[in-house]
Amino acid sequence: MRHEVLRVILLGAFCVALTACQSMGGPHVGDSKSEKRQDAAQIRVELGQRYMQQGKLELALDNLQKALQYDNNYVDAHTVIAVLYERIGNVEEAAKHYKRAVELAPKSGDTNNNYGQFLCAEGQYDEAQKYYAQAMRDPFYKTPAVLYANAGICLVDHGGGERIDEAITDFRRALEVDPKNALALYYMAKALYGKDDFFRARAFIQRFEALGHPDPAALLLARNIEVKLGHADAVRGYADRLRKDFPDSDQTQSLDAVSPKSP
Repeated sequence: MRHEVLRVILLGAFCVALTACQSMGGPHVGDSKSEKRQDAAQIRVELGQRYMQQGKLELALDNLQKALQYDNNYVDAHTVIAVLYERIGNVEEAAKHYKRAVELAPKSGDTNNNYGQFLCAEGQYDEAQKYYAQAMRDPFYKTPAVLYANAGICLVDHGGGERIDEAITDFRRALEVDPKNALALYYMAKALYGKDDFFRARAFIQRFEALGHPDPAALLLARNIEVKLGHADAVRGYADRLRKDFPDSDQTQSLDAVSPKSP
C-alpha cells in the first residue's frame, strides 16, 4: 500500500500561525505595514499552493519565496515551500523549512507531524518519533488518527521487528479515534502478521476490505495470511482477484514469480 503523506496544507486555512489573521476581501483602512505584509504573504501562499496543485512548480516556488519575503515568520509559508522542495528533490531546503516551521510553532501538531514525516522518509526514524510524540501532545490537533497512523507506519516499515509492539499501540490509538482509518487497518494487519498473529491479522485485513477500496498490497497480504492459516480456497481467491484487478502490479508479478498462473 502506498503510504499517503498526510501533511496539513489546507486551502483557505492560512491563519494557523499568525497573531492577527485578516480577511482577504480587500484593503484594510488603518492597517499597519506589518499587517499588510502578512496579508500579502497569505495571498502568495494561496497562489503558490494552487500552482502546486496545477503542477506549475516554478510559479509556485516564485510565489512562496515572495511570501517569505513579505513575512519570514509565516509558518504556513515555510510548510508549503518545504513540501515543494521535497517534491522536487531539494532535501536540504525542505529540511530547513520544515525545521523552521517547528521552531515558529513548537507546540503545533501540524508542524511536528510534518517534520516527523519528512524525517522518516529520509531515514531518520528515531528522530522522527520525537516529533510525532510532540505532535501527540497538541490537544487541539484536528486529525490525531492520521498522526498515530503515521507514527506507527514509520515504526513498522523502518523500526525493525523490535518496535512492532509500539506500532501496534499507535494503530490501536488511531482506530479508537477513527475505526475506519484505512492506513491504520492495513498496517495493523501487517504488524500482526509480522508477529505471527495470523488470526488477528486476518480480522484487521477483512475490516480494511470492508471499506471497499481494493489495493494490491492489501490483497497480497490477505493472501499471505490465508497461506499461514492453511485456507487453500481463500488463498486461490485472493490470488485470482489480484491477477484480475491488478494484473500489472508489482504484487501480482511477485506472486507469479513464486506461483505462476496455470496455463
